[in-house]
Amino acid sequence: MPGWESYLKEHRAEYVDQLMDFVRIPSISALSEHFVDVRRAAQWAADRLKAAGVNNARVIPTGEHALAYGEWLGAPGKPTFLLYGHLDVQPVDPLDLWTTPPFEPVIRDGRMYGRGASDDKSGVLLTIIAVEALLKTAGTLPVNVKFVLEGQEEVGSLGLADFVVANHDLLKCDAIINADGLQWSENQPALLVGLRGVCAADIGVLNASADLHSGLYGGAIANPLHALAELMASFHSPDGRIAVEGFYDDVVELSPEDKKRIDSIPFDESEYKARLGVDTLFGEPGYSTLERVGVRPTCEINGMWGGFQGEGMKTVLPKEAHAKITCRLVPNQEPAKILDLLEAHVKKHKPQGVKVAFHPGANQARPYLVPTDQPINKVTRDVLVEVYGKEPFFAWEGGSVPICDVFLRELGAYSISFGFILPDEQFHAPDEFFRLSSFERGQVAFCKLLERL
Repeated sequence: MPGWESYLKEHRAEYVDQLMDFVRIPSISALSEHFVDVRRAAQWAADRLKAAGVNNARVIPTGEHALAYGEWLGAPGKPTFLLYGHLDVQPVDPLDLWTTPPFEPVIRDGRMYGRGASDDKSGVLLTIIAVEALLKTAGTLPVNVKFVLEGQEEVGSLGLADFVVANHDLLKCDAIINADGLQWSENQPALLVGLRGVCAADIGVLNASADLHSGLYGGAIANPLHALAELMASFHSPDGRIAVEGFYDDVVELSPEDKKRIDSIPFDESEYKARLGVDTLFGEPGYSTLERVGVRPTCEINGMWGGFQGEGMKTVLPKEAHAKITCRLVPNQEPAKILDLLEAHVKKHKPQGVKVAFHPGANQARPYLVPTDQPINKVTRDVLVEVYGKEPFFAWEGGSVPICDVFLRELGAYSISFGFILPDEQFHAPDEFFRLSSFERGQVAFCKLLERL
């Protein structure tokens, strides 16, 4: 048994306690009242890097939020790998759907519940633990490492993108190990070779100068809520295809080889529907469910609001209504172009009698692909086979990690996804959790990966 493996076992309970301490920090990057907590999470990570034996560990401002940086460069002549993760988390609403408070982590049935336990504080801590275990037992690492643990992934990594552009020499590396990633299931690994991009927008429908009595004014002017519903419905055809003119123009169809890889992945539709609590699957016609959630673009309404939403009745005709939308993008779609198409669609389909405002969001990211034949993919595949005892699926993740494309364009380095989040762990939703079995497996896997790189 390697010395690091014994070290991990000796510190198992301590590492669980550390993850709970990390999760207790409400590092919500989208809410200004929690900006100080994001900074606190960055300081927690920097202190933890120092304790692990990492050099030059410190907090670095990057726009509104900070990152934790550290490095160990004691392997001259060996390659350098940048270990990436994010320490910010999503908002917690609706709060009443949490079984226990989101920032008071608890363990139930081998799972740690709390916001960020899965996405991505477990991944951040796994990278630190692996480096610590190797340094404490061998006194050295087989490769050089740099840490970039950012505080704004959940809001688009804009400050980090600027930081990468301005700090090529500091961040120069041979490849990036992205700890913000998924495995296919508890017993089935996945080698992720693609991420969708994203763009976002806010849409407002406005009319009167104030809310109006619906009995006195209803029927005389357009209702912004009615108009918003009509406008939102125009984004899709009844069969689920996106109806925005030009939306699909730049989409690259799957190669026969990639389609074969996706088709080879077992998919139990009944189990999938049961897990999601739905009766029917729905989406763009002509594509399988796995294709629709991994390699096809989407346009989704993430929120709609306006008027009275309290208990009981209030006969009001609201002066305004609002919606938030996001689009997941695939090669070769550009976020800025898609936003232009969305704005043109809103103007063209504006209902009569109202004014419409379109505001592009800051959260933008290009799609990201890593060639399946990249050497680092082979190393990752070998480690996953050893840890899980079976071949990983080659898979495309439907979510976005905005900085991966920036790393490739600015540093010339590919990112490989090496995280241990599982799809059912409620990240971005109430009752987020992380399996402690994955926490232990991830520690071993990261140590093995660093040894083989």
